[in-house]
Amino acid sequence: MTPISKHSDRFTETVIDDEIVIMRLDNGEFFALSGTAAAAWRLIDGKRDRASLSAALCEEFAAEPDEVAADLDDFLNQLSETGLLAGAR
Repeated sequence: MTPISKHSDRFTETVIDDEIVIMRLDNGEFFALSGTAAAAWRLIDGKRDRASLSAALCEEFAAEPDEVAADLDDFLNQLSETGLLAGAR
């Protein structure tokens, strides 16, 4: 499968308390990620594909693959649609 990577030239991010706040540089749109979304974002390193991300989240949150799959797919699709990810589709 294709590794998923961030388009790091398209955003800036910072951690505030337990959230990761991401701002798109082209339009100033903000995203606040917490919980599993923040964990997934941290795991996107350009080396892992969707299956590897899912496995890592299952391990981190002691969840079954079918519990993680749909939410992870939605999350990756949303970030791809905003232009923040490559290889997620």
